[in-house]
Amino acid sequence: MNAETSARLVLLNSIESGSQFWTQEVKNKGALHVVDQIKKGKAYSDKKAIEKVKKKVESVDPVAASRHIAESGALFIDPHHELWPIQLNDLTNPPFGIIVKGDFNVLSKLDNSVSIVGTRNPTNYGLRIASDFAAGLSENGLSVVSGGAVGIDAAAHKGALAVEGTTLGILGGGVNKPYPLSNFKLFDEIRLKGLLISEVMPNINPIPLRFLIRNRLIAALSKGTLVVEAAFRSGSLRTARDAAEIFRPVMAIPGPINVPTSEGCHKLITERCAELVTSVSEVLELVNPLTRMVG
Repeated sequence: MNAETSARLVLLNSIESGSQFWTQEVKNKGALHVVDQIKKGKAYSDKKAIEKVKKKVESVDPVAASRHIAESGALFIDPHHELWPIQLNDLTNPPFGIIVKGDFNVLSKLDNSVSIVGTRNPTNYGLRIASDFAAGLSENGLSVVSGGAVGIDAAAHKGALAVEGTTLGILGGGVNKPYPLSNFKLFDEIRLKGLLISEVMPNINPIPLRFLIRNRLIAALSKGTLVVEAAFRSGSLRTARDAAEIFRPVMAIPGPINVPTSEGCHKLITERCAELVTSVSEVLELVNPLTRMVG
């Protein structure tokens, strides 16, 4: 592990992911320089805040942290690693690094993938659509990215797995602490046939904030984002806007006008934030314009 990677691992253990300030500091000056400045208590104006970060940074042993990741059956990947998903570089606040568990070769397939997201309280219509679209996209050679939540996320993962497709779960907690527990069997299947990805150490419990933060990774790790069902105020809309900010295609499935879980999709469509799609072929046309649908 080189010095820069070691410094990134220290920062991952010390600073909450998604911080615009710290990610820009690392991008402009390098992780090793940032860690050195933190330890010296220099260059940062908020003394109270930097003292808190300083204590965390000084308490991290990168060798022990790396060993813990390896013992968890996972791998720490940063921009210096050959498996680093370059799609993450499009974010204004990319992660210091990611921890992955499962089939690491899946990372090479992300140049041909679609994110499928939606509500945790879907209708039967939404569950069927998420599963059918995930299966159809998988049969056309695309990987399916989602967040592992109950509802639309789980249906998308299951749809891909049902046709032996590749799927990735982007977690709000550590790879050994996937949430919710009711999806434990599903997470195990994803790990065996796909990949689990996190921005925190393997045994870190999820907190609500991290689910919102990880949404930008769901958006960045695919060629486009499909929203199946979402309420007027929904984390899925955050993912859609994260995708739009980095110029990824955003798509939405229309639904009944009197169903609350369709309101978010209709909002995206009417505000021209998303393309209305009703078939797998339309999704393929938007993410891979020259791809010919099979089946």
